[in-house]
Amino acid sequence: MPLTLTPNAIRPLLLTVQGLDRPKKHPATKDSVLAAMQRMKALQIDTIHVVARSPYLVLWSRLGAYEPRWLTDLLAERAIFEYWSHEACFLPIEDYPAYRSLMLAGQTRSNTYARRWLHENRTIAAALMDHIRNNGPVRSAEFARTDGTRGGWWNWKVEKMALEMLFIVGDLMIDRREHFQRLYDLRERVLPAWDDTCAPDVEVAQRTLILAAAQALGAAPARWLADYFRTGKAETARIAAALAAEGALAIAHVAGWREPVYIHPHRLPLAQAAADGALQSTVTTLLSPFDPVVWDRRRALELFGFDYRIECYTPASKRRYGYFTLPILHRGALVGRLDPKAHRKDGIFEVKALYLEPGVDPDEDLAINLAEALRSCAVWHGTPEVVVRFCDPPAFGALLKRALRL
Repeated sequence: MPLTLTPNAIRPLLLTVQGLDRPKKHPATKDSVLAAMQRMKALQIDTIHVVARSPYLVLWSRLGAYEPRWLTDLLAERAIFEYWSHEACFLPIEDYPAYRSLMLAGQTRSNTYARRWLHENRTIAAALMDHIRNNGPVRSAEFARTDGTRGGWWNWKVEKMALEMLFIVGDLMIDRREHFQRLYDLRERVLPAWDDTCAPDVEVAQRTLILAAAQALGAAPARWLADYFRTGKAETARIAAALAAEGALAIAHVAGWREPVYIHPHRLPLAQAAADGALQSTVTTLLSPFDPVVWDRRRALELFGFDYRIECYTPASKRRYGYFTLPILHRGALVGRLDPKAHRKDGIFEVKALYLEPGVDPDEDLAINLAEALRSCAVWHGTPEVVVRFCDPPAFGALLKRALRL
């Protein structure tokens, strides 16, 4: 008989498989960073750094204090690689064959455009490949415009554009990052043991990614699976149904939902525990806007009742909550958001504004746990002094400041 779940069961299941079920008792190691990435399957990259850049913050939410250099160490050690997935992501190296298959088939993001561009600019692309072959890895900054203009691809210097197009088709890979800047090198030098004849069929690659998404989500309808790696809604629905028919995925029903959810067999014991009410998250932490728990805004709304968007691209006068608000996770619920800024030179972690969600109890337990999370985040940033400017409701601000001893 198929398992029956409720949304209240799916929430702790998602948080558990994402590594957000309980506070970590042991200091993080580089192996912890890799293990967290292998659970999430993808770590989205973003360059905004009013606080730690997103990939580092996502890991902090799960691991607590750790050395950010471990992430770039793992890239240089070939334990992970960079490519387009949900968006631009760090990815476990064991998934490279699936992505390479889709690159070769022209089914990855912007691949058709990249191939056309490279054909039209083949002399430049060939010269750039020769330059890298003879001189080693290069940075895109080496080809930055010097006329002061900024914008999208149409404003990129042609060599910089060629780097990105060659990266999209897989001829170049990211060798390493220095000061968060990419260094591009030939694929055969980054992964010398790889042979394209080892790439699986496209259908196998798609199945691999859909199964990986199922593991990372716990229990998910096909559209959630499709969003995780941008595998396409129709194709994902077809493949997920086929995998279920073969027994490679289990199907469960959710009370009040019209569509079934898919569960990876490795997650069935956790799903049963969630159905029995034996699974819960006791974590209080801050999430990046690009954390897998919330990067699908529709899923965050459906599952947590959390209507979320980032407003960094919204004019300041039209922002509701702030420039780069971080969701607040507390005991399995998204209870609010705060707009932070790490003033690294001054050692101050500023909370410009904090808003609790309607209906959230602004009690002392939440204040104490959030204060602990803020202190931990602030110290990890090297900005140990926490300052809270505004809080809604104001009474919770008083509780929080007392817990922070402000």
